[in-house]
Amino acid sequence: MSKPRTIASILLIHLAAIHLPAQSPSKGNDAAERKWWKEAIVYQIYPRSFKDANGDGIGDLKGIISKLDYIKSLGVTAVWLNPIYASPNDDNGYDVSDYRDIMKEFGTMADFDNMLKGLHDRGIRLIMDVVVNHSSDEHVWFLRSRSSRNNPYREYYHWWNAENGKPPYRYSLFDINHDAWMYDSATNAYYLHYFSRKQPDLNWENPKVRQEVYSVMKFWADKGIDGFRLDAFQFAAKDTTWPEFPKGFQKDFIKYYAMQGNLHGYLQEMNKEVLSKYDVMSVAEGAGNTLEDAHNLVDSNRHELNMAYPFDGVDIARPEGYSLSHFKEVFTRWDKAFAEKGWLSVFLSNHDQARLVSRFGNDQPEYREPSAKMLATFILTMRGTPYWYNGDELGMSNAGFSDIKDYRDVSAMNEYRHLKSTGGDMAAFMKTLRFSSRDNGRTPFQWNDARNAGFTTGTPWISVNPNYKTINEAAQDKDPNSCLNYFRQLTKLRKDNLVLVYGKYTLLDKDNTQVYAYTREWQGKKMLVLLNFSDKSAQTTALTNNIPVRLLLNNYTEGPTLTAAGAGLKPYQAVVYSMDE
Repeated sequence: MSKPRTIASILLIHLAAIHLPAQSPSKGNDAAERKWWKEAIVYQIYPRSFKDANGDGIGDLKGIISKLDYIKSLGVTAVWLNPIYASPNDDNGYDVSDYRDIMKEFGTMADFDNMLKGLHDRGIRLIMDVVVNHSSDEHVWFLRSRSSRNNPYREYYHWWNAENGKPPYRYSLFDINHDAWMYDSATNAYYLHYFSRKQPDLNWENPKVRQEVYSVMKFWADKGIDGFRLDAFQFAAKDTTWPEFPKGFQKDFIKYYAMQGNLHGYLQEMNKEVLSKYDVMSVAEGAGNTLEDAHNLVDSNRHELNMAYPFDGVDIARPEGYSLSHFKEVFTRWDKAFAEKGWLSVFLSNHDQARLVSRFGNDQPEYREPSAKMLATFILTMRGTPYWYNGDELGMSNAGFSDIKDYRDVSAMNEYRHLKSTGGDMAAFMKTLRFSSRDNGRTPFQWNDARNAGFTTGTPWISVNPNYKTINEAAQDKDPNSCLNYFRQLTKLRKDNLVLVYGKYTLLDKDNTQVYAYTREWQGKKMLVLLNFSDKSAQTTALTNNIPVRLLLNNYTEGPTLTAAGAGLKPYQAVVYSMDE
């Protein structure tokens, strides 16, 4: 994400719901109960950048269809697809103008049906985004809402009549002036938009709005899709008395925006109206402000959601680096909180982040491959459902854009304009953007070393990373030691060993500042994972030469050096051992 820490965090606060087959419950606590969605490996596709089939420079549904065999080859079991609905594209599809139609750039409903069938034929499920904290200002609901104060759709959005003075300040993430109230002369009133001016917030306090959303969800569920991801839903409920917030609240605006009002009531109503009527499981991509918030969202007796998606981990990376001790503390704390009840998602990247290897690993040529493999090992050996962003399996890296003209993200461009008009430090901003902009994660998928990385025969909507000549799917598919084939080994290892899904997590060698070591243990099986998060050789006491182990996976051709004192790991080395007797 191209914003500071708190803004990066909030764009990750979403919800999802996934179709599930009926399964018999197993004995044990909630966390040990087998479910399809716990065992899933979710692959996120950013359609605009995945594959262009018609040469217009924009990825599309037919492009995805042409790569279904590739997706199957990865060993993933579900695809999460970013929005493909009709949209004027102010925020790349997160401004929906028609929830029941396909964006023309992406194709037709017939293309969608073919894609869905192709996925299902390959045993892969489909999760779709539903963006219902806000709509596009070109949606018919908003066009009617802004036409008259007496229009039946007026209360579908949040309005403040101008004769009452300026509304209490609300911070906007994407607005050039960071003001979430936009004046509209048609009715002499202000409308609320937490994101861009073209993304007015829906009024979830209006039961008619809620019923509209539930109808949309049922439309797609009836078509046979396997899930929904509700974007930015943590913001949906508002205190419509519009109290004044303390000066400077925007520095910690999540505290004032997230988990407000009757959000839990709306989720319970959604569960009753939609989720309980389909064979679906709801997933919270976002976990509130505390561990208690997370459990209030996902504990089964509340009849709301079932999987938490905490963003504390993804938010750790900084341009100046990050502390492995902090990294370990965050993931260990969340695992402990959900060890007996509830369930977690595990991820370090998505469409709102820069590239995984550039943020958490090392994208220098010498270390890009081993660090990308190491990070993949972490995500696919932790307890929880792993979410994997397209292209990270190749070790795709940040694009290195140096000019604002290279960027396409509305948040980046508007913040640039804001800082320029207010005398901000432009050099510092561009440096931060180069590292953290979410456009880094949106450059075209690198299929081969042909023109435009094989993504399109036209002009790509955003520039291709110049390193596609050496980092691409075609080359890695042929190389047994590539990042791609290592990822395939990891997905197979996870699917073949449910101890990596359900097993107890135990942190080892806690104070080691270079190595993350832990065991997973379940039903008589035990595995040991050793990860060197540094660019230097490292030692860990988590394994010695007198402990019987069997090597299952290694991202180097040579294993660690074992002595009576411990194990010696090469830079960014990752190893997985079986400790079964």
